[in-house]
Amino acid sequence: MSSTPNSQSINRKGFGTAPVFVTAICTILGAILFLRFGYAVGTVGFFGVIGIIIIGHLVTIPTALSLSEIATNRKVEGGGEYFIISRSFGLNIGATIGIALFSSQAISVAFYVIAFTEAFTPFFDWWQNYFGWVLPRQAISLPVMAILGVAIIKRGANIGMKLLYIVAAILFVALGLFFAGQTEYFSTGVYHQVPMSIKNMSQFYIVFAIIFPAFTGMTAGVGLSGDLRSPKRSIPIGTLSATVLGMIVYIFIAWKLYTSASPDLLVNDQLVMGKIALGGALVVPIGLAASTLSSALGSVLVAPRTLQAIAQDNSFPYGKINRFLSKNDARSEPANASIVTVVIAFVFVSLGNVNIVAQIISMFFMVTYGSLNLISFLNHFGADPSYRPTFRSRWYISLLGFSMSLWLMFKMSSVYAFVAILVIFALYQAIQRYQRKRRGMAFLFRNAFFQLNRRLQVFLQKSRRPVRTELWRPSVISVSRSSFTQLRTFQLVSWISYRFGFGTYIHLVDGYYSKETTAEAQRKQEELIQMTEQIPNLVYLYTMVSPSYTSAVAQVVQLPGVSGMENNTFVFEYDRKDPALLKLIKDNFNLVRAGGFDILVLTTNHMPPNYKGGIHVWIQTSDVENANLMILLSYIITSHPSWSKSPIKIFTISPKEEIIEVRDTLEKLLKEGRLPISPFNIEIIPHDKDMGLRKLVADRSREAGLTMIGFESSQIKHDDDLFLGYENTGDILFVNSRFTKSLE
Repeated sequence: MSSTPNSQSINRKGFGTAPVFVTAICTILGAILFLRFGYAVGTVGFFGVIGIIIIGHLVTIPTALSLSEIATNRKVEGGGEYFIISRSFGLNIGATIGIALFSSQAISVAFYVIAFTEAFTPFFDWWQNYFGWVLPRQAISLPVMAILGVAIIKRGANIGMKLLYIVAAILFVALGLFFAGQTEYFSTGVYHQVPMSIKNMSQFYIVFAIIFPAFTGMTAGVGLSGDLRSPKRSIPIGTLSATVLGMIVYIFIAWKLYTSASPDLLVNDQLVMGKIALGGALVVPIGLAASTLSSALGSVLVAPRTLQAIAQDNSFPYGKINRFLSKNDARSEPANASIVTVVIAFVFVSLGNVNIVAQIISMFFMVTYGSLNLISFLNHFGADPSYRPTFRSRWYISLLGFSMSLWLMFKMSSVYAFVAILVIFALYQAIQRYQRKRRGMAFLFRNAFFQLNRRLQVFLQKSRRPVRTELWRPSVISVSRSSFTQLRTFQLVSWISYRFGFGTYIHLVDGYYSKETTAEAQRKQEELIQMTEQIPNLVYLYTMVSPSYTSAVAQVVQLPGVSGMENNTFVFEYDRKDPALLKLIKDNFNLVRAGGFDILVLTTNHMPPNYKGGIHVWIQTSDVENANLMILLSYIITSHPSWSKSPIKIFTISPKEEIIEVRDTLEKLLKEGRLPISPFNIEIIPHDKDMGLRKLVADRSREAGLTMIGFESSQIKHDDDLFLGYENTGDILFVNSRFTKSLE
């Protein structure tokens, strides 16, 4: 992200670590602590709540560690979690998760303001008793939202942080008075009889879904990243200390509640903490008000900064929207983004009930936490030398955090988990349609794939044992000078390697290795990749600099296979318009054969393949080695989408007296090989000395998309016309197998 006025102001002034800690701890110790924690203890018991705290922190602690690690590897600019995710997974994925994250943060403001009104429950009860009618909660929540919005829009983060410090102080005073309180229930000593089991286990994950959002505030302070003097220092210290302190406080609160009130009271009185605290009738409502107001403040400070960072990356489909949301006011505050945030919060506050939305919000937070942990894990596994954080977590901790995030999403609510995933997918498709040229996620996964591929290749090499050579699959390689005039050889490699095989296609750059030829080779490789993008393929493309075709072949046949399996099939190409290529094939045939390769010679006339014409395989009854390979290749090629509806036809020439026997043999071979070739597609041609192979092929395979013909190695030396005389036929693939392939 380019430097912005906001970031420049940050560098001159900026916050320290305290705002990160205070924002996080006040969001952690929020509304759920005062309104729902007693219910949790009463429902699943003390050890049940301890289990909830432990499981919840198996997500939050790894996330805090991952976040701290990533934040100390590079400068974290405005946008906090969004900035980290977008710079790791790419701007499109980052914007997708960022929009969901912003929505969660903005709606969270409404959620906390609505919860804030619960502090006025005694007032609402008095009003109903005195006037005889129910006063809507919006009578307080809407004015509070208005005051909060005006304060943030007019005064910005500085006034927000001052208010946050005040309400944080009130919150901790209220908690202190809660721990100092005594009850008659406590004096009975019942709490000594702690059952070593979880009550109502069937409701455990229901209660967990209610309580878990209480632990999710640990990343709230990260949204201030653009306003920090030193994000690399403040984010790890502030986030981790708030997470650990929050966990400790929750454990002690669970114990205090368990020992101070009966399960029935805990379940049925949402303000039960007021019955325990010193001066609880006044202190707990004030503490509830402070905790919810502090959480709302934290969210209303962070959400606009997330939205502004997304807009600064031009992720919205209209430039005017991006420019509007990117603007700062005179104090370098995201004024317009703050207005949008406040408006969204107003809408949900006016509705008065966001329980359903709150569950989806939790899912979006889980998606964010899972993403942060996945980024950390992939960076560990990918072993990128540029990843050098000053604070380090462990890969297995990050993997645990990612796995727990994904698992708990579905344990909390499968429906809302699917809803969240569908929303994320729809957002990504919309952004991807607008920003087609953006890429980035592949870079993070590429390092991990590099490491995985390296380990697999080494494993395969070390574990390689002698196997039955008849059990064969193609690992085909080809070297060509004519990539930019015709791509038929590349197409053949792509057909063979699409599903069952592996393919490497090398473009030859003539010349001696130098700085200039290397640059040319790199440029040609990029052009070749772009040229072949529209062709369905799984081919590895490469360019090679060599002074001659022979020297290139000598190098290519010694290359290891990119799949970890050694290359076993070599493709020569013969353009019928360039007879000089025949000499190259003859000169290099024995060189390739010495490497133990099966050899294919593709002759083409530059006409588009007639896929509807199918694949024709011409078999000589005495040529078993080539016959089996040609049948296998025809089956393998039809796995490519271009050939998926193409028939395979087998032709063989036989003496009249052997026709029935030959047909039975072929049908038995195809049946035992479980090959999808119909017996009706087998044609036995009576031998006629006046009808040579070329004439028969021209008659029957003129319209074929691809014709296969076997040949012997000795023919290369003694038959100068081996590949000639097929001018009126489409593409022909001459096949030379080095051993008989099994069709079983």
